[in-house]
Parts: sequence; C-alpha cells; structure tokens
Amino acid sequence: MKCPYCNHSRTYLLKTYQRKCSLCQRKFSPQKYQREYNIAYCFCDDKSAKQCASELNLNYITVKKRYENYRRSIAVFLEEEYQGKSSIEYDEYIYLPKSKKKIQKNIFDAQNFLTFCFDTSKVYNLLMPNLNRFKQELLNDDMDELYFKEFSKFMRFNKIAKISKKENTISQFWSFFENSITMYKGVSNENFIYYLKEFEFKFNYNKEQRKDILISLQKENS
Repeated sequence: MKCPYCNHSRTYLLKTYQRKCSLCQRKFSPQKYQREYNIAYCFCDDKSAKQCASELNLNYITVKKRYENYRRSIAVFLEEEYQGKSSIEYDEYIYLPKSKKKIQKNIFDAQNFLTFCFDTSKVYNLLMPNLNRFKQELLNDDMDELYFKEFSKFMRFNKIAKISKKENTISQFWSFFENSITMYKGVSNENFIYYLKEFEFKFNYNKEQRKDILISLQKENS
C-alpha cells in the first residue's frame, strides 16, 4: 500500500495494525484513509451527507463535518487558483430560492454575486454584500413594496456585466448552480459562500478531477 503522505510505494505493517512509510516514516491507518477517500468520493459524486452516511454506514454528523471541511478547503483552493488570472467575461447574478420568489419582501434575502469567466470554460464567483442586515429596518418602515420596486429598478439599470453573447459559460454555470443547490434544504446566509464555491468547483472540474484535487487537499491538511 502506498503512503498517503508522500506516495512512496514501500510501507510496512506494524503490530498496532497501522502502516509506516519507509521513506517519510509517518504512520497511518489504512482503514481510516480508505474511509476518508470514500467520503470524499461521495462528495465529488454529488451525494448528500445523508446519502453518504447511509451508503457507507457511517455516522451522519461525522460525514456532515467532513463535507463542511471539504467546502472550506475548496474555497481556499479556488481563491488561490484564480489569483493572477484574467477574466474574459463577467456578469452579475441575484439568487433567491424558488420558494421565496412569490413574496416581495423576500427580495432582501437574495444573494448577489459576480461570476467571472476565465480559461474559456472555468468560472470564479465573488459574493457581494446582501440586504439581509437591513431587512428588519426596511420592513419596519412598512414600505416593503416601494423598496422592492426601487431595488428591482436599480438592479435593472445598474447591472454589472461584460458578456459577448446570451448563452455562455457564465449562464451555463448559473443554470448548473440553480439545479444543483436544490439538493440542499435551507442554506444559511453565513454558509452560502461555501456552497457557492462547492458548485463552482464542481462546474470547473469533472468528477475524476474533483477526487484527485480533494484527496490532495486532504493530504495537505492532515
């Protein structure tokens, strides 16, 4: 079995049932690392934490924490990957769950982010401040309908965009994001950025690439 830390091919079994690398001298548990790989593969295969826990017969809280750690690692990875890149196009998006779209005052719960296209087929997202922190104050004025109309008008005429055609990589990502986020029920404002980055990661890389990157990130953090 190869060492998960340095990928050296020679490891040997200890009395504790751990293995030790003959090169870097680090010890590891094959069972533990196989479990970690299995959870990472479920994440990359678009399985929810609940599905993963059931499939692997693991504790749901354990899997949920792993997923949260993956999202944080991915967010850092994507930030570093985008550094120094030149954007080809960019556009602004306002996301609001379908269940909230029929009620005007829910506009203050919308998430606003900029999507940049680089390397022709990859995207990078920048989350903008939302109006949620002002929601109660604005609604207390009992003028939510007026605020809704003015905000809608503002977004129509002050939209940030630089795109060459209607159907492009950015619009493809938005469609992918809208379809994918429905697998999660009730994403909080505090954690929205991590889910946004999860789908950015999954859009930019196919499943095999995701697994290789995520396993590499886990090795770096272990």
